[in-house]
Amino acid sequence: MVADDPVVTNPDHYSILFENEFVRVLEYLDAPGDASRPHEHPNSVMITLTAFHRLLQSGDAEREVALPAGVATWLPAQRHSGTNTGETPTHTIFVELKGASAGTPGVSVLGPN
Repeated sequence: MVADDPVVTNPDHYSILFENEFVRVLEYLDAPGDASRPHEHPNSVMITLTAFHRLLQSGDAEREVALPAGVATWLPAQRHSGTNTGETPTHTIFVELKGASAGTPGVSVLGPN
């Protein structure tokens, strides 16, 4: 588990769907205008179930992210908070890696690659 676990810092948005010694699978749900508190993600694969628009923030860095539904993308280890700036709910799945593959969250990376 990471220091600022999103399931702990944002229990109204994140829930655990599956977990073992290799991966943890999270579901994320929010509504337009909802914001998350700062949290960390290890190296992960994010699967978008709905299209979304978000403003991600980490320290002084900000990044607008817009992704269509049905995309699987790499999310490098990072610490951020986010706000749903779109007009639709966000529904995503995160497959978080554990162990040496988890990486170290940083500020230099923000959002999916």
